[in-house]
Amino acid sequence: MKVGLIQLTASDDPEANLPQTRALIADAVAKGAGFVLTPEVTNCVSTDRNHQRATLRPEAADKTLAALRAEARTHGIWLLIGSLALRTADPQGRFANRSVLVSPKGEITARYDKIHMFDVAVSETETYHESAGYRPGSRAALAQTPFAAIGMTICYDIRFPALYRSLAQAGAQVLTVPSAFSPITGAAHWETLLRARAIETGCYVLAPAQTGTHTASTGKSRKTHGHSMVVAPWGEVLLDAGTGPGAFTCDLDLDAVVQARARIPSLTAESVWEGP
Repeated sequence: MKVGLIQLTASDDPEANLPQTRALIADAVAKGAGFVLTPEVTNCVSTDRNHQRATLRPEAADKTLAALRAEARTHGIWLLIGSLALRTADPQGRFANRSVLVSPKGEITARYDKIHMFDVAVSETETYHESAGYRPGSRAALAQTPFAAIGMTICYDIRFPALYRSLAQAGAQVLTVPSAFSPITGAAHWETLLRARAIETGCYVLAPAQTGTHTASTGKSRKTHGHSMVVAPWGEVLLDAGTGPGAFTCDLDLDAVVQARARIPSLTAESVWEGP
């Protein structure tokens, strides 16, 4: 199976972002990908809550979602829209950071709302409070496809290994981690975390990412780490996309999942640890 990872430098204008996203999906398909993945916040990268309130739409009215569902149908591919920033009925007015899996018929087959919010102080000048604008999800998502069982996660989730172990024990063979990682934490931890989750679970890890400096019409612009990656179940990095936008492809062999788990059967081992 060939997968295609889309690496974007999205702005805070969903309509301006869409043509590049569609073109890169077509590029991945031309390279043979039957499963294509876009990064976190494919539709809109923004730190300005007022701009988000004016720009974002509910799922049913989101133009990016409608257009990318049509792309999946046109190309006959499975498409993971890494995530979309969407308006919700949250009483506090918070948005959803939602990953959507689309079938070759253009149908939504699975949704996942990011559970772990990025509330951190990376440095004295770089802080994030994602939960102020986004409400966290509460349910993990395991999607069944003809080629693999897919455990859906988003970005900061990668720091919470129990989620990935649970997905793998439930049957996941492939874990998706669409991201918009900070350059500071990305340089320090991105590859290490992705490889650790692959090794712990014996899964392929597919991590399409935002990259570069993101144009903002209002508010502070963001920078992201890039380096979209594919990691094999034994921990090898099969793809590192670097820091430029583009469509990058990689072949997966699901037999590698079986082989890795047979060699290190940690998912089925019983823990005897009882705590302090």
